[in-house]
Amino acid sequence: MIVDGHSPDAIAAAAVQLRAGGLVAFPTETVYGLGADAGSDAAVTGIFRAKGRPADHPLIVHVPAGPKGTEALSYFAQPLPAFAEKLVLAFWPGPLTLIVTRQPGVATASAGGQDTIGLRCPAHPVAQALLEACAAQGVLGLSGPSANRFGRVSPTTAQHVHAEFGETLMVVDGGPCAVGIESTIVDCSRGAPVLLRPGAITRDQIEAACGEALRDKHDLAAPDPRASGTLAAHYAPEAKLRLMDARALQAALDVLGAQAAHIAVWSRTPLKHRSQRVVQRRMPDDAAAAAQQLFAVLREFDTEGVKLIWVETPPDTPEWEGVKDRLQRAAAA
Repeated sequence: MIVDGHSPDAIAAAAVQLRAGGLVAFPTETVYGLGADAGSDAAVTGIFRAKGRPADHPLIVHVPAGPKGTEALSYFAQPLPAFAEKLVLAFWPGPLTLIVTRQPGVATASAGGQDTIGLRCPAHPVAQALLEACAAQGVLGLSGPSANRFGRVSPTTAQHVHAEFGETLMVVDGGPCAVGIESTIVDCSRGAPVLLRPGAITRDQIEAACGEALRDKHDLAAPDPRASGTLAAHYAPEAKLRLMDARALQAALDVLGAQAAHIAVWSRTPLKHRSQRVVQRRMPDDAAAAAQQLFAVLREFDTEGVKLIWVETPPDTPEWEGVKDRLQRAAAA
């Protein structure tokens, strides 16, 4: 069931369902999330069951902006280190998740049993309206992994979510997601900032905002906390995805010639092929535009029924790091 996220009645109904322990999919600026009351381990168990997600793979908790957000931060997390507070001031609401030390006994299921928890304040106005409505009913945060089956391509429209879960799930429609890939994740639980997952907010932006250099996980004695979306294989379409540079792509198409079939190609470089059975799409030259299109393009290729997806490897530059990360994980699946 898809409902209009700009309707106050729909937001109110979704908040009631979440307060009662149900699941609701909702939009953020990154991807659509599958939401449940983060403070209720029973409700959060429904997320793991619906997605087929391992219970020890933690979820990100979404909190509202403003005073209720401050209250939620204190409820879920122990006091933040100074550099983490700077990141909150610089990027919330926005596509940045912070891994912080969890308050004991709170959101155990969302944390996957760890003593840390991932928190984010989304910038999407529909997400904020829903979070505020939930907070008014005593639900201070929503656990919200991507609203898809575990390990598969993330959804960036309400229709993508509907295709995954059908009529049984309430989906709050807020339109296509503007960012298109999941949030940047920074671990703030070990005394220094560590980048766990790249996203729209870059390394340089993080370092400038917090006043500290990002540390490599190998620099720290303690192991990385488990975090959402950091498995080696993730974000996978049904078709097998392969990354190649433009020269290798063109060479492969030349070898197959008119016999090329059931192949989709997403590239920035113009490529030639002699087969009418190759599905070809142009990857934007701009990293942000490519990120916004990425998951929708992969879903479109699956809908076309292709068996192979060939993607031109993104440039090795900071602004492309998030897109490259998602494609590498998809190719590993």
